[in-house]
Amino acid sequence: MPLRHVLRLPRLLSIAVVAGVGALAPAVAAHAQSLAAPTTVSANWAGYAVTGASTSGAARKFSNVSGEWIAPTGTCTPGAQTYSAFWVGIGGFAETSKALEQIGTEADCSQSGTPVYSAWYELVPAAPVTMQIKITPGDLIGASVTVIGHHVTIRITDHTSGVSITKHMRMTSPDVTSAEWIAEAPSTCDQNGDCQPLPLTDFGTVDFGNATATSDGYTGSISDSTWTATPIELQENSAHRGFGRHRFVAAIAGNSATPSGLSDQGTAFSVTFQAATPPATTGGGVGPDGGVGPDGGFGATLAR
Repeated sequence: MPLRHVLRLPRLLSIAVVAGVGALAPAVAAHAQSLAAPTTVSANWAGYAVTGASTSGAARKFSNVSGEWIAPTGTCTPGAQTYSAFWVGIGGFAETSKALEQIGTEADCSQSGTPVYSAWYELVPAAPVTMQIKITPGDLIGASVTVIGHHVTIRITDHTSGVSITKHMRMTSPDVTSAEWIAEAPSTCDQNGDCQPLPLTDFGTVDFGNATATSDGYTGSISDSTWTATPIELQENSAHRGFGRHRFVAAIAGNSATPSGLSDQGTAFSVTFQAATPPATTGGGVGPDGGVGPDGGFGATLAR
């Protein structure tokens, strides 16, 4: 499956200039409520996930996740092929998870240093699918995933261009035990399902807003007390595992991405890219493309 990705826009937009985007706030202030879960370190995810138990004590089932973000601009360097993805999704967070329903955009850098932008969806374990919608840095993107039984509806809207795509699909075994709003370093996987995160694009800062989830007929923000919110920090040199078969895997580089605190309403936050500190000595390090060849270096499919 060909790699599909998109790039991120320069630094933080002054989001207030976009009509109807008041809920997207750059430099989001830390939320006053203390989160029930400590920050989790991941090799390829950064953002927030929500989980919880229902009144019966069973794992809470999420039927919808939605959110918006400003498509970021990627900073590219010739000779360094990098990738970054921004999405909302249901499932994939539990260590035993084998499924994830997600939709989003990408900001990637080609080997020549040219930024590449795209939109996609993926119903893991199926391969990702590129969507025919043009993504431009600075566009306001809205997306949602709805799961009812075996039926999955994904929707993405470029509010700036006015283009929207909705797809209805059937999935044998969807995971509905979590909801997420994520900036990610996509991974490439071999035929055995072993995955390796690809080098992360410098996307500056991406702002998420209007983030809500629905479970058992109730809709709330990320910080709603009905569930538990977990902030996730991406560290490419982390060997942390867990949270699903393709989700959190051993890393290959040293860049990172950190989520801010939540807005007062619990519906907005930002994720900021941080470049790795150069090593003190030369030699023996990772090459300019992170050690990954032009096709990802693994001759396999891309997973998020």
